[in-house]
Amino acid sequence: MSRGHCILSHGFESGPEATKVTALADVAERLGWSHERPDYTDLDALHAVSRVGDVPARLQRLVALASDAAARGPVVLAGSSLGAYISAIASLRVDVRGLFLMVPPTTMGPMPALDAAAVPTSVVHAWHDELIPASEVIAWASARSASLLLVNDGHRLNDHVAESAAAFDALLRRL
Repeated sequence: MSRGHCILSHGFESGPEATKVTALADVAERLGWSHERPDYTDLDALHAVSRVGDVPARLQRLVALASDAAARGPVVLAGSSLGAYISAIASLRVDVRGLFLMVPPTTMGPMPALDAAAVPTSVVHAWHDELIPASEVIAWASARSASLLLVNDGHRLNDHVAESAAAFDALLRRL
C-alpha cells in the first residue's frame, strides 16, 4: 500500500523525463509513495499565450490531477521552476500534505505572486540563479518557515540533483 501520491511537475521547456523530476520519482518510489510526472510540453509550446506557455492551463491540469489523486492518499506536490510555481499555487486549491519547490519563481507575469498552503514545505534554490534572485526566495521561504537549501549553482541545479533528491527524501520522511 502506498503512503500517498507525489505529483512531480517539470519546468518550462523541460519534460517529464527531466533529470530532477526523475530523481524525485526514484525517491518517492523507494519510500513507498506512488508518483506521476505530468507532461506539460504541449502547453509550453504555446508561446503565443505568454513567453512561458499557457501557465493557467498548466495550473488547471495540475489541480485536476491532484484532485483525482486525493483518493490514493495524501498528496505531495513537487516541481522545478515553473513546475514549482504551479505546485505552490495549486496547493491553495486542493488538499496537499506537503510541497517541494526547486528554484521557484516568486512572480510569474500577470499571474498571482507565489503563494502556497500552510503545509510542510521544502525549497531548494541556487545562489547564482540567473532568473530568480536568491534574496526573493529566501524572503518567501522565511515568511513561511519553510525548509530552505541554498546551493552554489545556477537555475537548472545541474550540479545539485543528488542534494535536491536528498532534501525531497527528508520532506517525505517527515510527512
